[in-house]
Amino acid sequence: MEPGWDLTQAQWRARLSPAAFAVLREHGTEPPFSSPLDHETHAGVYDCAGCALALFSSKTKFDSGTGWPSFYAPIPHAIDTSADYSILEPRTEVHCHRCGGHLGHVFDDGPKPTGLRYCINGLALTFKPES
Repeated sequence: MEPGWDLTQAQWRARLSPAAFAVLREHGTEPPFSSPLDHETHAGVYDCAGCALALFSSKTKFDSGTGWPSFYAPIPHAIDTSADYSILEPRTEVHCHRCGGHLGHVFDDGPKPTGLRYCINGLALTFKPES
């Protein structure tokens, strides 16, 4: 997390919708197939809904069939990861590098060239189309 983004819970609540707060600040997960961004096909950039850092390019987006927006690579230096032991099997959690917001998880069952699937909550993202 970058300096200056250590907001209080009250500041985050004022900045985010209740649903986005639950995902980004409380490590929640939106229901599968609930995000319109899962079906977004236009060229552009997916930014963090908490701090507007560019996280993923539409060039790396693919339809994983899981019900969440999926990407095979992030924009360089945009994300951080940590071990997540909240369920029986350990997973790798994905966070925004700037604000530390919870984005989703990364799995090793994605397409080439990386073989990775960044499974990201649509509520953690905003989409900025190319102009």
